[in-house]
Amino acid sequence: MNELDKNTIALAGEFAVLSQLALHGYDANMTLGHTKSVDILVSDPKTKKMFKLEVKTKYRKSSKKSTKSKLFGEAVGKWIMNSKHESINDPRLFYCFAIFCKPTKTFQFYVVPSKVVAKYVREEHQYFKEKRKRERTPTSAYFASDSRNRNIQ
Repeated sequence: MNELDKNTIALAGEFAVLSQLALHGYDANMTLGHTKSVDILVSDPKTKKMFKLEVKTKYRKSSKKSTKSKLFGEAVGKWIMNSKHESINDPRLFYCFAIFCKPTKTFQFYVVPSKVVAKYVREEHQYFKEKRKRERTPTSAYFASDSRNRNIQ
């Protein structure tokens, strides 16, 4: 089979999240379009509350269970984030970080409030800005999580 492109991987992650939401009793719908600001709209039928989910999917080709974050050490995954994520603090917006492991054909999901992601990304960007000044390296930032979300709370 040919290598999967990023758009296909992103869509697979969104559909996987939709299926899990349905199995857990939520009403969820994928948004469409190229300029959308959210991937999935979620309604909790018990509380009548609405939520927004932004899905970030990582496609892991190996069965290794962790990676390294320069800021927080060992993590189950990391996702590239940009500076716009530093200031998004919407109490109804959550990020769902998904990992699809090709060898085991399994998904892992981590749902995190936007406020927590914003703080983490700000700290990671600051770390890399300071490092860049010292070592003259390019800046980049990731969102990383360990299996208990210990690093992101």
